Amino acid sequence: MKTTRERIEDLRRRRERARTTDPQAAEKQHARGKMTARERIEKLLDPGSFVELDAFAVHRTTAFGMDRHKPLGDGVITGYGAIDGRHVCLFSQDFTVFGGSLGEVFAEKICKVMDLSLRMGVPCIGLNDSGGARIQEGVVSLGGYAEIFYRNVMASGVVPQLSVIAGPCAGGAVYSPAMTDFILMVKGSSQMFITGPDVIKTVTGEDVGFEELGGAMTHNSRSGVAHFAADSEEEAFDQVRALLSFLPSNNLEDPPFVPTDDDPDRMDESLQTIIPDNPRKPYDMLQVIEAVVDEGSFLEVQPFWARNIIIGFARLDGHAVGVVANQPAHLAGTLDIDSSVKAARFVRFCDAFNIPLITFVDVPGFLPGTQQEYGGIIRHGAKLLYAYCEATVPKLTVITRKAYGGAYDVMASKHIRADFNVAWPTAEIAVMGADAAVKIIFRRELAQAADPVTRLAELVEDYQNRFANPYIAAERGYLDDVIEPRETRPVLIRALRLARGKRQTLPPRKHGNIPL
Repeated sequence: MKTTRERIEDLRRRRERARTTDPQAAEKQHARGKMTARERIEKLLDPGSFVELDAFAVHRTTAFGMDRHKPLGDGVITGYGAIDGRHVCLFSQDFTVFGGSLGEVFAEKICKVMDLSLRMGVPCIGLNDSGGARIQEGVVSLGGYAEIFYRNVMASGVVPQLSVIAGPCAGGAVYSPAMTDFILMVKGSSQMFITGPDVIKTVTGEDVGFEELGGAMTHNSRSGVAHFAADSEEEAFDQVRALLSFLPSNNLEDPPFVPTDDDPDRMDESLQTIIPDNPRKPYDMLQVIEAVVDEGSFLEVQPFWARNIIIGFARLDGHAVGVVANQPAHLAGTLDIDSSVKAARFVRFCDAFNIPLITFVDVPGFLPGTQQEYGGIIRHGAKLLYAYCEATVPKLTVITRKAYGGAYDVMASKHIRADFNVAWPTAEIAVMGADAAVKIIFRRELAQAADPVTRLAELVEDYQNRFANPYIAAERGYLDDVIEPRETRPVLIRALRLARGKRQTLPPRKHGNIPL
């Protein structure tokens, strides 16, 4: 029988074996420009905070000679730790063990830490670097994926879920990250795709490389699957920390408060002249956002996709807010399919986690064209409308310039229960632009005019003077105030101080039927 000392020594040896990465495998990982699974955890978490769980777990497979190789941990490291002093649960897939492939025990470990995250009410972070399902375990691997997917759904809107794609992520493995709240990818070393280049070549004849098919910039700029792109894993971890600084640990908490030296009564004179006199001339809405929020606090989300709308997190008076803004510098700020989906998902995330919404409006309408209509702009545009209507967090809206047609309604108007709506004197709230409106209203008169061009210009100018302003809406209470642009920050902060105590409940129901 072993003595107590021998048993303790045995435990130490087992721990060391579980923590040790095969040097050759680690060297190959580094040669690919990637960290090992443990190095990632050390870089992401506060020093010394990681507590590993299930380090001694091994797979149960005997087929295909698998019984001769049973590495401790089975290719995924799970546990909990802290980021900026706040608890998180996480798993880190180990590509050096069976290519990070997912088997029964591998999946059980991930499920266990996801369950822990949900019970404890802390964010769950997945560091993904896996070749996919473990073929040797067959359908058991597929069952493991489904168990993870189910937990992603159960945790959705309860705790924040973040996915860092630090290597390949293929086939069924992509659906778990897709159901998390934010996906962060690393340029050059991470990919996501349902079917790889070889299968695509065989089935469709298309010749495409890994990066073009599923690389970081493909999913950040073309598909909209990912939310952030980093030049290195270290940068991706910095992005995780920055993102978590705006988020509560769970849906029952408020977002973290960060004291600021930025004067809540600060007025930015640059806003007085930022709107061009020519209504067709663009300007950069990012400059408006950065001038209003706490200095240096804005974190843009999905900056490379659907650039006609801006989404991101910021702070006002130290409190986290979600920002949605039309971007007149791209597609004139019109709403299209991609921008509607991008903003709708963000609005719903903010609503789920008690983050107030600030909306800056300069929208001439929905993007016209057969491509948009055939692609379902009606259905996709309705997603954003639905998301704003459903949201019960404080909703504050600033109309800077154009707010035309149905897009005016969609962008957090008073009619869909925004709490505070203000406009700048440069705002134009109408069914459509003056030129188009005049051509419809005065179609017959213009057709009979001796000089239709001159008459059109006269009628447009008269229409603009009468209707292209915020005062008719203000008269009817659709706006709470018309303010000078420089007053935007203090006005929003005062409104937010009141609105943070907002209480609103929706009608009892199992769930609504958002137009997916």
